[in-house]
Amino acid sequence: MPSNSEHWDSIFSGQEDSTLGWYEENACQTLELLEHVPGWENSTVFLPGAGTSVLVEELLSRGVEHLVANDISQKALDTVKDRLAGGDKNITWLCQDIAQPIPSSVPAIDIWIDRAVLHFLIDDGDITQYFRNLSSVLKPGGFALFAEFSTDGAAKCAGLSLHRYSAEELSDRLGPSFRMVAQQNYTYINPNGDPRPYIYALFKRTA
Repeated sequence: MPSNSEHWDSIFSGQEDSTLGWYEENACQTLELLEHVPGWENSTVFLPGAGTSVLVEELLSRGVEHLVANDISQKALDTVKDRLAGGDKNITWLCQDIAQPIPSSVPAIDIWIDRAVLHFLIDDGDITQYFRNLSSVLKPGGFALFAEFSTDGAAKCAGLSLHRYSAEELSDRLGPSFRMVAQQNYTYINPNGDPRPYIYALFKRTA
């Protein structure tokens, strides 16, 4: 069986972005929730599982000060670098499994934006480390935004089993130092025309 990095490198090498099951032409749903964050355009943002998402360009075009773009697939990150054509001076590239500890060299961040990576972690130890990573880099007063397959969503994606989420479980996983700011159910229609129910939820770190 290939490693997770090999699995994702194969996917990002073998398909056009527009055919991927999670492809978005724009990031309007994420940007809508970010409107609940005062001054978010001037933030430092961490993107776990950034993949080849257009969210990178969307955030940079709105003046985000710095991005940490993380993915387990070097191929995905290289694709984004090629798209930016050298205009990536405000990006830290971090190729690693987000279930592994984040290096201390990664800067403290204002906003953590997860668009559909957490639900790929199914081992409870990996999930615990993910939330430990989030807490290790997110500043007090910072925000965490999630977009994950909801409890009535598909059980698999990209050939992998998923851990589907409710807003309540996300809140429980984050713990008492976070409060929910906003949430919404959203059904994404993928490039094949299939509905994919998501839970979008935004939390603020209070301590």
